[in-house]
Amino acid sequence: MTGTIDVQRHARHAVITLNNPTKRNALSQAMFIALGSALAELGSDTSLRCIVLTGAGTQAFGSGGDIEEYAQKRAEKRQAMVYTEDGYRTMRILRDCPIPVVAAIRGACVGGAFQLAGLCDIRLCTDDSRFGLPLTKLGLTLSYFEMENLRRYVGRNTAAELLLEGRLLAAPEALAKGLVHRVVSAAEFDDAVAKTVARITQGAPLAARAHKKFLQRLDRPEPLSPAELDEPYACFDTEDYRIGYQAFIGGKTPEFVGR
Repeated sequence: MTGTIDVQRHARHAVITLNNPTKRNALSQAMFIALGSALAELGSDTSLRCIVLTGAGTQAFGSGGDIEEYAQKRAEKRQAMVYTEDGYRTMRILRDCPIPVVAAIRGACVGGAFQLAGLCDIRLCTDDSRFGLPLTKLGLTLSYFEMENLRRYVGRNTAAELLLEGRLLAAPEALAKGLVHRVVSAAEFDDAVAKTVARITQGAPLAARAHKKFLQRLDRPEPLSPAELDEPYACFDTEDYRIGYQAFIGGKTPEFVGR
């Protein structure tokens, strides 16, 4: 098997690297499974305040599924359904991760990797990055689960453009269409990612988790319950709230504790 999912843990954040550079960080079935396991473990760690998802090297964030596996693992409908469920499980874990996730994108970001990036909260890319879903060139279609995530990520119009034309978007167009939040030169990229992580990890972790939860909840159409409407006010009973406003009054930098 080629390719691994590498995890580096730091004091307040962790970095997950899609590591298969000889195949432009294509994701094998085993890598999808390992990525889901890593995300689930990190997502349950209350000491973490941020996760960075990136690809090894400078040529690609990821090129999607490992096509060399398809003849053995996606040769027909039933086989493909079993294969893709591993990917869907990982996508659900990433989508529902309570910790803010930053996608640090260099180079190609296509196929399944493009879908993973779309499930992250903040996306930074280098100015030579390229984005797309060239499935029409492989005779593949997205499932409704994937389509729902794609529509939420890029909107219906851009989803249609990506799927029907199969072309790759350069970084400036991706920024204009809202696929990424910031485009940074390769020379400044690592510093930009580090500063993004610092801003997140220095903020109140309970507030960050709550904001992620509320944004995800508003994606669902049913009306908010009275208990849900009350939930944002729970922050006023936290230690972090007291730390935050007292530091502001005193002209100091707050040191949040996550309680």
